[in-house]
Amino acid sequence: MDDVKEKESTEQFGPEIVFENVTKEYPNGVRALDNVSFRVAPGEFAFLMGHSGSGKSSLIKLLMLEERPTSGRISVGNIDLGSVRSSGVPYYRRLVGIVFQDFRIISSMTVFENVAFALEMLGQSRKEIEKQVLAALDLVGLLEKRNEKPDCLSGGEQQRVAIARAVVNLPGLLIADEPTGNLDMENSVEIMKILQKINKMGATVIVATHEREIVAEIGQRVIELNHGVRLLGNE
Repeated sequence: MDDVKEKESTEQFGPEIVFENVTKEYPNGVRALDNVSFRVAPGEFAFLMGHSGSGKSSLIKLLMLEERPTSGRISVGNIDLGSVRSSGVPYYRRLVGIVFQDFRIISSMTVFENVAFALEMLGQSRKEIEKQVLAALDLVGLLEKRNEKPDCLSGGEQQRVAIARAVVNLPGLLIADEPTGNLDMENSVEIMKILQKINKMGATVIVATHEREIVAEIGQRVIELNHGVRLLGNE
C-alpha cells in the first residue's frame, strides 16, 4: 500500500503506459493476450480497437488491476503494476478514471449525487466536493441538470454523467470502455469531443472501441488487437 501512496504523491498528470511482452492466459487455456507490447506517451489519446474476443477487455482489466498478467510487465507512470500488492489496489485506482458502455450510474441519486459519491467515499469536505463536482459537470455540459435524476436524461447525457464521475477526482489516466456502444452517431461524436477535451487538459486517455466510423471521425492514434495479438502498421 505504501509504495503506491508514495508514487501517487509524485506522479505527474498524464502517465506513460507501457506493456512489455504481456501475455494473459486463463485457467481454461484461453490466451486473451499473446506477447503484446506497446507504449502510450504521457498525455496521449489512443484508441484500443478490435472485434469481440480480440483481448480489449482483458487488457483493460490488467490496467485496472482486476486481473494480473501470466507473463510480461505493465507500468503506469512510475508504478510497476506487478509490484502493487492487494492492499495497494484501491490507492492505485484513485489514479485512474473509467467510463463503461452501460453508464453504471445510480438511478436513485441526482446527477450531482452520482458524481459526488466517489469523493464522499474518500472523505473530502462538503465544500471541496461541491467545488469539484460543479467543475466536472461544467466540463461535460450538465451544470444545469445537476438536480435531475438519471431517468430524466437522454442516453448521451447519462454517459456524460459517467464521464464527470470518472474525472471528478482529476485522475491522470482515463479509460473509456466502449463509451459510445449504446449511443447514436451524433451523441457518440459529442462524447468523443468531451474525451478529447479531457485529454487536452493533460490526462492520458485510452478509448476501447470497435466502431471504426467513430475512430475515423476523431482521427487519433490506434492500437489494434486481433485474437490477443497486437497488429502493427496501424498507428
